[in-house]
Amino acid sequence: MVLAAKQTLSAKIGFSAPLPRRNPSSSLQRLPLSLAFPSAALPKRTVLTLSKPLHLSSLRAKSPVRRSAYEADKSEPPQPIDGTKSVAAKKLKIGVYFATWWALNVVFNIYNKKVLNAYPYPWLTSTLSLAAGSLMMLISWAVGIVETPKTDFDFWKTLFPVAVAHTIGHVAATVSMSKVAVSFTHIIKSGEPAFSVLVSRFLLGETFPTSVYLSLIPIIGGCALSALTELNFNMIGFMGAMISNLAFVFRNIFSKKGMKGKSVSGMNYYACLSMLSLLILTPFAFAVEGPQMWIDGWQKALSDIGPQFVWWVAAQSVFYHLYNQVSYMSLDQISPLTFSVGNTMKRISVIVSSIIIFRTPVQPVNALGAAIAILGTFLYSQVNYTAHSL
Repeated sequence: MVLAAKQTLSAKIGFSAPLPRRNPSSSLQRLPLSLAFPSAALPKRTVLTLSKPLHLSSLRAKSPVRRSAYEADKSEPPQPIDGTKSVAAKKLKIGVYFATWWALNVVFNIYNKKVLNAYPYPWLTSTLSLAAGSLMMLISWAVGIVETPKTDFDFWKTLFPVAVAHTIGHVAATVSMSKVAVSFTHIIKSGEPAFSVLVSRFLLGETFPTSVYLSLIPIIGGCALSALTELNFNMIGFMGAMISNLAFVFRNIFSKKGMKGKSVSGMNYYACLSMLSLLILTPFAFAVEGPQMWIDGWQKALSDIGPQFVWWVAAQSVFYHLYNQVSYMSLDQISPLTFSVGNTMKRISVIVSSIIIFRTPVQPVNALGAAIAILGTFLYSQVNYTAHSL
């Protein structure tokens, strides 16, 4: 039986007849150079060939097993079909994330501006946005659509400063958009990298290469040019956007330092952040504006706009959570550089779409300032990523 198996294997690997048993000395003289080493080094009941890549097959197996290896003399290499498909699927997934993120952000900004034009209460509007997202995630956890995150007291304690900064940035941006055009708010918010570098340099002691500092020149210059030439300039709107930039810089710093190593990320991380921010913001919203102002304003908005005003409020609240949720989900899938480039393109889409939809008057010099600021943001993302990767 063993002899038959040897004959079969010998035929498969290219010998015309079974190898006869010989003593070591005769084997060393007559065998080809590729097999000229002591037979004692070979395992028992094993057939070896070196004329092609190494191939071992044990004769102890009870059932025949077929094994194959790519041979070096073949003209076509094996095609990594699965790997190619996985890379293509990942690129498609990232593309869908980006397209969804930009579309949701544009829709949110349009409805948010419509609501603020008819109902100028940014503190309540900000609160409703956080409340809608928190309710959506609580329902998703309850019915099992999304896995409930495992958190503890230490997680919430670490998340608290992140939520404070997020709350301030969210309210400040909404206040800004209640006073100025959406395009102007986003032009000023494109200056966030400048705040990031300055805070990291003077408060955290971090140093940056000269290229990073140079990239801030077009950002600051472009924002300044847009502000000086804005037709409907408002100081409260301008300061709201600036405060939002500063707050979101601290949010990112607190999140990077405190949340490193935490198991909660992506969708669930933003859900927890929204809930904690809602608890922080609600008492301040009541103190700054109050129910009486909200009720009077609501009745006036309904009389001026009609029942569709309710849809506007619901849409801006839901889309605010969705676009932020998608952005956090995409951040788990891509590099910081890709995310920064995507964020820059998002601002361009929001600025252009808001100018078209609201027919915002724009002077050529104002448009030039916006273009310079956005270009500076793009350059900053490139040089900053290069600096951190060295």
